[in-house]
Amino acid sequence: MIAVAQRCSRGLVTVGGERVGALADRGGLVVLVGVETGDGSANARKMGEKLAKLRVFEDAAGKMNLAVGDVGGSVLVVSQFTLAGDCSGGNRPSFIAAARPEQAEPLVQEVVETIRSLGLHVETGRFRTEMKVDLVNDGPVTLILRT
Repeated sequence: MIAVAQRCSRGLVTVGGERVGALADRGGLVVLVGVETGDGSANARKMGEKLAKLRVFEDAAGKMNLAVGDVGGSVLVVSQFTLAGDCSGGNRPSFIAAARPEQAEPLVQEVVETIRSLGLHVETGRFRTEMKVDLVNDGPVTLILRT
C-alpha cells in the first residue's frame, strides 16, 4: 500500500461539480491512497495508524512534532490507483501492480475506519469515479508512505 500525505490548509474533492469530501476549517492531511496487489487488512490498519500519528505539524518551537489530531485538523482520504503505476519500462505507465477495485475499495475503507477509530474526523472521495481534488499544500509538506 502506498500513500501520498500532504499537510494542507485546504482540501476539497468534487465529483461532477458536487462536493463529496473536504478538510475541516482547521486544515489537516490530504492523503492519496493506492492499493497494490498483495495488500491486505494488516497493511490498511498500519497505514491508517501511521497517518493518524504522523507528526508533520509544527509545535510552538516551529518543529514538526505534532500529529493532525494535536492541531485539531481532519483527514481527507482519496483513493488513487495510479500511485501503483510503474514508469520504469517506458513512457506509458503500467498498472499491473495495482489491486483490482474489488480488493482495493474495502482496504481504502479500512484505512479510513482505522483513522476514525483513533478519534479523527475523516472525509473521503468517491471510489471508482473521476474526482477533482483541490488543495492548498501548507509548507509545502508532502510525504510518501509505504506499508
